[in-house]
Amino acid sequence: MTAGFDIHEVRHRVKLLRDDGDTMLVENRDGVACPACGDDFSQLLISDRTAHSFDVDADTRFCVRRDGDRLLVATHE
Repeated sequence: MTAGFDIHEVRHRVKLLRDDGDTMLVENRDGVACPACGDDFSQLLISDRTAHSFDVDADTRFCVRRDGDRLLVATHE
């Protein structure tokens, strides 16, 4: 995938679940490609924070990509 994932280009294809200023969580509603692997993602966390903890069940795959100063974490179910 190319660098520079732009959430604004796909905002009409995702649902905003949470935005606290430092992190944004969106749900894929229309086949948006994961910025790391290219497969459709389930949810995408976009974060300016330097550290995160995740609770992920055994049946969920996740991808991580650094995009400039942001961390992108996508889940696949």
